[in-house]
Amino acid sequence: MKNWRTSCVLSLAAILPAGAAGAERAPVLVELFTSEGCSSCPPADRLLEKLDAAAVVLSEHVTYWDHEGWRDRFSLDEVTIRQQGYAQRFHLDSPYTPEMVINGAVEFNGSDGRRAVAEIGKALDHAKAVPHLAWVDRGVEVQIDGAHKGDQVFLALADDSASTAVTGGENKGNQLHHVAVCREIRRAGRVGLGGAFNQSIKLPPPARRERVVVWTQSGEAGAVAGAALLAPDQVEATAAPLAGRD
Repeated sequence: MKNWRTSCVLSLAAILPAGAAGAERAPVLVELFTSEGCSSCPPADRLLEKLDAAAVVLSEHVTYWDHEGWRDRFSLDEVTIRQQGYAQRFHLDSPYTPEMVINGAVEFNGSDGRRAVAEIGKALDHAKAVPHLAWVDRGVEVQIDGAHKGDQVFLALADDSASTAVTGGENKGNQLHHVAVCREIRRAGRVGLGGAFNQSIKLPPPARRERVVVWTQSGEAGAVAGAALLAPDQVEATAAPLAGRD
């Protein structure tokens, strides 16, 4: 993990002051529970965009702000349920936004950049598995070694980026920008004997600018052993011939 840690620390040191982009991402899952209806969330959304250079990030939009003057078009019931699981895990009185969760192990205010950098660094000492992803006929091949037997394997489809001109609610009049916007989360299976997982997962033909994110997790809201993604440039390089097949 030393190479990953060095790469991550250097990338984070670069991106937090200046917003520089990194070429590789550490196998750490950074989840941001957010909403376009929450006035405290835009700073956290901007932080996640910076962290995107160094880790595997996922912007997860909850539904409970949708009744406060603005319906977030990215909000998902499954995301709200997922966050409720974390609230129970971390013994919180209730879910809140913006909330950042690092590798399913720690949660904090999603706008806290210093805490985010520190926790990503700590997570590298505990991550054990790095999923390897590749496009195959009508889907994605997922290979994982070094995970924990019985852990869940999750797959998320996410828009690479998105912008919204908000016309109601607490962010009325603001143009909001997001990265890695979760549009679907599914359970792909479980890690087998020896901590291995090897499976082809059927997916619809990928849309342009779409990410595929995969991670292993203990239960529904436990520790994450590792994460990886297929970025849009990787998707688009292989998707065109696949999408044209019968």
